Amino acid sequence: MGRMKDIAIDLMSFEAGELEIDEVVELFAVLIGSGLVWTLQGHYGRVAQALIDQGIVNEVGDVLEELIPA
Repeated sequence: MGRMKDIAIDLMSFEAGELEIDEVVELFAVLIGSGLVWTLQGHYGRVAQALIDQGIVNEVGDVLEELIPA
């Protein structure tokens, strides 16, 4: 249950605009990898599909491109 609680907190932070871009990508990578993103409201699926289409995250939730150089 701990990870689901973390995801819920991350979703609330995302909706409040409190996440950095790398945190958004990581959140969506987890959501895509778990399949959960496709069960949430449509906005989440559209963001996930955009990240996939842009080659940032793949269909299994792997981050393919870093948006902010280390």
